[in-house]
Amino acid sequence: MNILTQRDLNRATLARQHLLQREDCTALDAVSHLAGLQAQAPQKPFTGLWSRIKAFTPADLDDLVTGRQVVRTHLMRRTVHLVTATDALAWRARHDAMLRQRVLATYRSELAGIDLDELSTAGRAVMADDRPRAMGELVDALRDRWPTPPRRVLGELLVAALIPMAQLPPRGLWKETAGVHNLPLSTWLHQPIRPLPADPDDPIGQRLVLRYLAAYGPATTADIRMWSGLAGLPTAVKVLRGDLITFRDERGRLLLDIPGAPRPHPDTPAPIRFLPAFDNATLGYQDRSRIIDDLHLGLSVAGQRAVLIDGRVAATWTTGDRRLTISPLRGLTRSEEQELEAEGQKLATFMDQDIDTIHIAEST
Repeated sequence: MNILTQRDLNRATLARQHLLQREDCTALDAVSHLAGLQAQAPQKPFTGLWSRIKAFTPADLDDLVTGRQVVRTHLMRRTVHLVTATDALAWRARHDAMLRQRVLATYRSELAGIDLDELSTAGRAVMADDRPRAMGELVDALRDRWPTPPRRVLGELLVAALIPMAQLPPRGLWKETAGVHNLPLSTWLHQPIRPLPADPDDPIGQRLVLRYLAAYGPATTADIRMWSGLAGLPTAVKVLRGDLITFRDERGRLLLDIPGAPRPHPDTPAPIRFLPAFDNATLGYQDRSRIIDDLHLGLSVAGQRAVLIDGRVAATWTTGDRRLTISPLRGLTRSEEQELEAEGQKLATFMDQDIDTIHIAEST
């Protein structure tokens, strides 16, 4: 069985994530290919798509959000993702149990004794008037019947698990700072959520595995579990095994992949790429060593924005005081500094925040 080195996996990830070269595709195609973008920070998908698509403009994504072709909703890992409407409707039922379990695991004592089906029914009845509500408004409407759980806990259970919700624009639009207003997903998209098929071979899980590998592979089942929040999708993987190819990494772990998927030569040049906070290119794996050093793993979960240099997280970036500040995590060559400055200037132009200075700080 072929062994894939860390650098092999790095270049495969960059190619699958549209980070090896910007793709000549629509924003809708990119969101679909990437199986969604993590979006709990509403502005982050704009930078993520700019780094991946030729000629991307913020209006491209705004039009998809207002046109209900993409939607912000709780899905993988109980995190708000920006996904296509088609994927949201097809995938939500497969994530329902996980979403409930994660909320209950977080707030076990606060939610003890609550009948989830009763609460869900009551919450859906409130939302049946098709009026968007903030989480607090929904909780207020139910407070007489469920007075004990903390407001935030009861709200998270309702909007992140029990009732499939869409977070409506203007939240998620370019440079908007609107609060979260929720509407049931099927109401917003004018289509019902697809029920889980009565099929023991887990056809929805199979599609999730294939979509994940197309955008993240080659990968282990632990990586699939980390990305999705689901329990590794073992039945789906078992059914698909005959259609997949396998490798080993340098530590002997089994890697799954799709035949014919991009696996560029490890010496393929990788350009500078600016990533938003919580980008799935860094968070979508159990083992992130293909793209970020162990020393810097905390950056990917702490909300810091990363810069890829030669395909790896090698700097962070911030904006403020009319400048884009890049903080390297290692020493840079002069050519790397020049490329950083050039790409940073393009990012500053895209962000349109009166940034007039690109500052590269001393390496840490």
